[in-house]
Amino acid sequence: MTVTTDVKPRGRGRPLTRLKGHWIDDWRPEEPEFWQNGGAKVARRNLIFSIFSEHIGFSVWTLWSVLVLFLGPAYGVDPAGKFLLTAVPALIGAVLRIPYTFAVARFGGRNWTIFSAALLLVPSVLAAVLIEPGVSYSTLLILAAVAGVGGGNFASSMANINAFYPQRLKGWALGINAGGGNLGVAVVQLVGLLVLATAGNGSPGLVAGVYIPLIVLAALGSALYMDNLSQARNDKGAMREVCKDAHTWIMSVLYIGTFGSFIGFGFAFGQVLQVQFKADFDTPIKAAYLTFLGPLLGSLIRPVGGWLADRIGGAKVTFWNFVAMAAAAGVVLLASAQASLPLFLTGFILLFVFSGIGNGSTYKMIPAIFRAKAELGVANGGAPEAAEHEARRLAGALIGIAGAIGAFGGVLVNVAFRQSFLTYKTGDGAYIAFIAFYALCFALTWLVYLRTHPRKLAGV
Repeated sequence: MTVTTDVKPRGRGRPLTRLKGHWIDDWRPEEPEFWQNGGAKVARRNLIFSIFSEHIGFSVWTLWSVLVLFLGPAYGVDPAGKFLLTAVPALIGAVLRIPYTFAVARFGGRNWTIFSAALLLVPSVLAAVLIEPGVSYSTLLILAAVAGVGGGNFASSMANINAFYPQRLKGWALGINAGGGNLGVAVVQLVGLLVLATAGNGSPGLVAGVYIPLIVLAALGSALYMDNLSQARNDKGAMREVCKDAHTWIMSVLYIGTFGSFIGFGFAFGQVLQVQFKADFDTPIKAAYLTFLGPLLGSLIRPVGGWLADRIGGAKVTFWNFVAMAAAAGVVLLASAQASLPLFLTGFILLFVFSGIGNGSTYKMIPAIFRAKAELGVANGGAPEAAEHEARRLAGALIGIAGAIGAFGGVLVNVAFRQSFLTYKTGDGAYIAFIAFYALCFALTWLVYLRTHPRKLAGV
C-alpha cells in the first residue's frame, strides 16, 4: 500500500508516492510535470545529504595522506613505507566500491548511506586512539587499511544520485555530488594543517578525532532526510550484464586517468614534496601549507567538467582534457629535472585541476553511452519506457565498476612514486609513466567516441 507525500501535483501529472519507511515507488524524473511537481525538490534534498556523507567518507579515506606527515623519526617509517601506507587505503577503497554499488540496489540508497556513514566511526576512533610513537608498522598498515572503507561511499552515492536525476541534468548533478565529496580530500588536509599549527606533530589522533561528531551528523541526516527508490531494487544482474559491454572497460581506463590521478596525487603530493624538495619542506607543516591546494581546486572544478560535458559533449571535453593532462605532466617532469619548485607546483596544480575537469566529463559520458543505446533500441521498435529503465540500471552499474577501477589508479600512482624514488631517487620515472598513460587515454577517447565509424554512439 502506498501513501502520497506532501508534494502536491499540478496539471495532469501523477502524484509522487512513497512506500512506508522512506521508500518511493513512483519515480519519473524524465517527465517534466513530475519533475516540476515535486521530483526536483526530493532529488535536491537527497543530493545535499548524499554530498555531506560522501564528503566525510572521502576525508576518512584520505586521512592517511595527512597522518603520514606526523610520522616522524620516533615512528621509524621511511619514505617507501609511507607511500605504502597511502597505497593501502586506496586499494581497499577501490575494492569496496563494487559491493557498495550493489548495496544501493539491495538495501536502498538511504539505508546504505546511513550504514556506510556510521561505519566510518571505526577507522576514525581507531586512529584517534592507537597512533602514537612505538606503535608497530603492521598496526599502522591495519589502521590504514580500515580507513579504506571511506572509499566505498563514493560509488554508492554516485549510483544512488544517478537514479534521482533526469538525463539532461546528470552531468551537473553527478559533478556536484562528486565534487562535494572530493572536497573531503582538501578539507582533511586543512584539518591536518590546523592540528600541526596548533598542537604540533605529536597529536595525529586529533585529526581523526575531529571527524567523529561529523560522522554521527552524517548518519543522522541521512536517516532523517534521504529516501530509497524502490525501482533500484530491480537492478539485479545489471553489474553482470554491463561487464560484457566493451564500453565498461574503456570508460574504466579513462577514469583511471582522471579520478585515479586525482586521488593518487591527493594521497601522495605531501610526501612527494618532502622527498623531492627536502630542503624546502624539512618540517611537515611546511608541506601541509601546500598539499590542500591541488585537491581543493580539483574538487571545486569537477562540476565544471560535468557542465561543459552537458553542453559540448563528454567525449570532446575528455579528449582535450587528457591532452592538457599530458602537457601538465610534462611541466612537472621538466620542473623535476631543473629542480624548480615554482614550476613543479604549477605543473602539479594543473594536474589536479585537469583531473577534476576530467572526472566530471567522464562521468557524464557513462549515462550518455547507455542513453544513446536506448535511443537506438527505440528506433528499432523497442518500448521507450523499458529502454529508459534499462539505460538507467546499466549506467548505475557502470558507475560502480568505473569508480572502483578508477580508484585503483590511486594505488598505481602511489606505487609508481614509491618505485621511482627507490630506483631513481626522484619521481621522474613516475612522471614519464603518467605522460604515456594520458597519451593512451586521449588516443582511446578519439578512436572510440570522436572518430567517425559505423558503431559510433551519438551524443556521448
